[in-house]
Amino acid sequence: MNTQELEQSIGYTFQDKELLRRAFTHTSYAYEHHTESNEKLEFLGDSILEFLSSKYIYSHYPKLKEGEMTKVRAEVVCEDSLYEVAQKHHFSDFLYLGKSEAVSHGRNKPAILADSVEALIAAMYFDGGLEEAEKFIISNLKDAIEKCSKNVGMKDHKTVLQERLQENGNVHISYEVLQTIGPDHDKTFVVAVSCDGKKLAEGKRKNEKTSRNASCGKGFNVYYQT
Repeated sequence: MNTQELEQSIGYTFQDKELLRRAFTHTSYAYEHHTESNEKLEFLGDSILEFLSSKYIYSHYPKLKEGEMTKVRAEVVCEDSLYEVAQKHHFSDFLYLGKSEAVSHGRNKPAILADSVEALIAAMYFDGGLEEAEKFIISNLKDAIEKCSKNVGMKDHKTVLQERLQENGNVHISYEVLQTIGPDHDKTFVVAVSCDGKKLAEGKRKNEKTSRNASCGKGFNVYYQT
C-alpha cells in the first residue's frame, strides 16, 4: 500500500503502517492470506464514531432536544454517509480484497467502503489517540451534521404528499418500482407514486427507499396533480 497519498487525504500520518493496512483488509483477503481483517477495528470504530458524533452534536447544537439529536446522529452515522466519506478519500483504491470479492465488484460496494471508514477511525484511535480520530470524524461529517440539524424538524416529501392527498378523506396511495438500472452492486431504482390509480410522479435514486421519497419531492417528473 502506498500510504502517502491516503494519509495526505485523511490528514493524518500513521506511525504504525501495519495498523493502517489492517484497517483496509477485508475478510475475504484475510481468509485467503491468513492474516487479520478489519472486522475488530470496524467494531470499535463504530462505537467511537457514535460517541464522538454525539459529543459534537451535544456541544454545538444545544437547542436540539434529545430526540432531535438522536435523529441527526442517525442520519449522519449511517452507511450512506460513511460511503460518501470513503468516496471522497478514494478508499476503494486502497482496499485489500480477496479474489472472489474483487471479481464481484467489492471495491465499489457501499457496505465494504463504509466499514473501512469505521475501521480507519479505530486505527487512528490506536495510533494517535481519541483526538486524532475526532479530528477526522468532525472534519468529514460536520457539514452533514449542520444540514441535518436544520432539517430535523421538517417532514420528508413523502409524508407531506401523503398528508395533502388525504386531507379530504382516505385515498389509496401506492409506490411501484418501474425500472432498475445498472449492475447488482450499483443499482439505480426508478419508482412511481400513484393516487387512486393515477400516476403522480416518479423519482430516481440509488436506494429503493430513498427513490420513493424522491418521487414525492424535488427533481421529479410530474404526471398528474390534485
